[in-house]
Amino acid sequence: MAGDYEIDDFGLDEELYREVLLPLTRPLYERYFRVRSLGVDRIPDTGPALIVGNHSGTIALDAVMVQYAVATEHPGKRIIRNIGADLVYELPLIGPLARKGGAAVASEEDARELLARGELVGVYPEGFKGVGKGWRERYKLQRFGRGGFMETALRTRVPIIPVAIVGAEEAFPMIGNAKWLAKALGMPYFPITPTFPLLGPLGLLPLPSKWVIEFGSPIPMDDYPEDAADDAMLVFDLADRVRDTIQQMLYRNLQQRKGAFF
Repeated sequence: MAGDYEIDDFGLDEELYREVLLPLTRPLYERYFRVRSLGVDRIPDTGPALIVGNHSGTIALDAVMVQYAVATEHPGKRIIRNIGADLVYELPLIGPLARKGGAAVASEEDARELLARGELVGVYPEGFKGVGKGWRERYKLQRFGRGGFMETALRTRVPIIPVAIVGAEEAFPMIGNAKWLAKALGMPYFPITPTFPLLGPLGLLPLPSKWVIEFGSPIPMDDYPEDAADDAMLVFDLADRVRDTIQQMLYRNLQQRKGAFF
C-alpha cells in the first residue's frame, strides 16, 4: 500500500504473487481439484525452458494450475511466465493480475527476451481452439498453429518441457457454443455448459474434477543447426512431434485414472 515493492518491466510483482496470489490459489489446487503433479523435477533448476502444454476447459484455469505446481512443488520454486492472448489483458481485474503474476503478451519478441533472461516461459499452442472446443472433442489436441513456439525454441536453443493436463475438460464441460452471441460480444466463443448460462453467475463455478498434471522429459533443441528455424517443414514436423508427445501423455493418464471426479 505504501508503494514500496518491485516489479520487473513485464509487470511481475513477485512478492504479491508469492505472498498473496499463490495462497489464494492453494485451496483450488489442493482441495477442490486435488491436483497430482508428476515429473515436476524434470524442469531444470536454473536456466530457460519452454513449457508447452495442452489447453482446455472453457475457462483457462489449466495455465494457472501448472504455474502453481511449479512455483510450489519444484525444488527451485520457479515462476512460469505464461504467454497470454491479448484478450486476457483486456479483462478487468484478471488482466492486471495476470501481469503481476508473471504473464506476458503473446509475442515472439517478449518470449525470446524472457528466455534470454533465463526464465521459464509457458505456452499453450492450441490457444482458443483448445479452450473453446466442445465436449465431444475433449482430450483431442487441436492444431498447434504455425509452430511459432518451435521457432522460438530453435532460435533460442532452449529445451521444451511437454506438459499434459487431465481434469480441466470436466471442470467446465462445454456442450454448446452460441457463436452468434460470441460474435456480437467480440469473443472467440460463448460457452454453454450444464450450469452456464442456466444458473447465471453460479454457472461460472467449475465442477470439482480431479486433476493430473504431468511434466515430460526435456526435449533438447541445441542439436539442430543454427538456421533450423528458417526451415518451415522442419519447424512444422518438430511441432507436430511435440503435439504427439503430449497427446500420448494425455492418453496414458486418462487410462490410469479411476474417475473424473474421484
